[in-house]
Amino acid sequence: MNTTVFERHHVSQSVLDNALSASVKKPFWVEDAGVDSSLSAFSGSASCDLAIVGAGYTGLWTAIEAKRRHPHWRVIVLEAKDPGWAASGRNGGFVESTLTHGEANGKQRYPDEYEILDQAGLDNLDAIEAAVKEYSWDCDFWRVGSLAVAIEEHEVPWLHEAADGEREILLSADEVRSRVNSPTYLGATFAPKDTAMVHPGKLAREMLRTAKELGVEVFRDSPVKNLTAAKESIRLSLDSGVVQALKVALGTNAYPSLLKRFRLHTIPVYDYVLMTEPLTPAQKKDIGWSGREGVADMANQFHYYRITADDRILFGGYDAIYHFGGKVRASYEDRSGSYLKLASHFFTTFPQLEGTRFSHRWAGAIDTCSRFSAFFATAHGSRVAYAAGFTGLGVAATRFAAEVMLDQLEGERTWRTELGMVRSLPTPFPPEPLCYPAVQITRAAINRADHHKGRRGVFLKTLDGLGLGFDS
Repeated sequence: MNTTVFERHHVSQSVLDNALSASVKKPFWVEDAGVDSSLSAFSGSASCDLAIVGAGYTGLWTAIEAKRRHPHWRVIVLEAKDPGWAASGRNGGFVESTLTHGEANGKQRYPDEYEILDQAGLDNLDAIEAAVKEYSWDCDFWRVGSLAVAIEEHEVPWLHEAADGEREILLSADEVRSRVNSPTYLGATFAPKDTAMVHPGKLAREMLRTAKELGVEVFRDSPVKNLTAAKESIRLSLDSGVVQALKVALGTNAYPSLLKRFRLHTIPVYDYVLMTEPLTPAQKKDIGWSGREGVADMANQFHYYRITADDRILFGGYDAIYHFGGKVRASYEDRSGSYLKLASHFFTTFPQLEGTRFSHRWAGAIDTCSRFSAFFATAHGSRVAYAAGFTGLGVAATRFAAEVMLDQLEGERTWRTELGMVRSLPTPFPPEPLCYPAVQITRAAINRADHHKGRRGVFLKTLDGLGLGFDS
């Protein structure tokens, strides 16, 4: 068994303790962007053309696009807590063009329509960039691309396989280190157009502002308890009232679906993140990173990281933790072992930043499905639409999902609704007590692959053959 670069380079416990000692368990993005204190909780009763459950990116994109298509519709959004507080305010801020969780996953699962999906993803990212400009969203949106870095010798050939000279440009070790200076880098590919960076909290705040300006009614602290169908409408029951809607869109992400038949199609997998204090000018000079590209390494258990407008570094990934029973709980967010591991890996990546402290640490639940890209469903005569399963790549894909759900609710056949990706469903996960051991066995197999030069063993190859292949 081989060791990884993070095991070959020891970081002292005193460095880790100092780095984490002042960190607060709170998503930096949400704290930095603030919340809309003018919103109230829903009470009483109301009727509307479209009700949306969830005010994250999925719900807010659906609200905005619905009002663009149908300005006369009454649109109500019901959010259990605050808009953008969950996955939409806890992610890394990578706005990826891919709708299929990358090229390899897309070609394996949708070989006959991958080119269409690939172009749709690029068009979708272009549309997000256009919306940022049209609505003057102040959200640190930068179309700067991303680096996929090799940090082990066996990963270098993968770079040559991926690079095409246009969408993905091959960089030598010296070339990538001239962009972002880490001694762990052995080479990289650079995709200049496929990724943008964004401040997730500000994006949610600005989307909320635009939705309200378009006439959308948004309510906070308004969890929906039940969904039932009547002949003329869909009834959404809350502790404080009832909303009767002609159409309903569900954007509940990792939380249990209001459509019970789909509750095994996703599981909540926890991802952990650290955010540094702002770097000093000298520290910034030591690492370069003037292009502000996003970075991810190529291991199965990978890290993603990026630099912010005020020169903080977000560093996350690697651990992907599923808890028995598939619950989403605040107590799962404070996992000291994951934060210590991330801190150690951070200083292996950037040893010149030793002494840097982390200001924030947080975690969030990823709505993981077995095909790692969004799935779509309808219910009650296509009066209810549902999208979930983004598996960590939903910042951009939620806009595409909003378009799909609106097509479905309008009852029109479009090129989107005819896609095999939209018409099919992923394999559901087994119920407990089977799900937890299955996930743990898979995680152990992924870890073994990273310690055997990336070679996937019999178990992972079997999952790949069944269309259930997985990395973290």
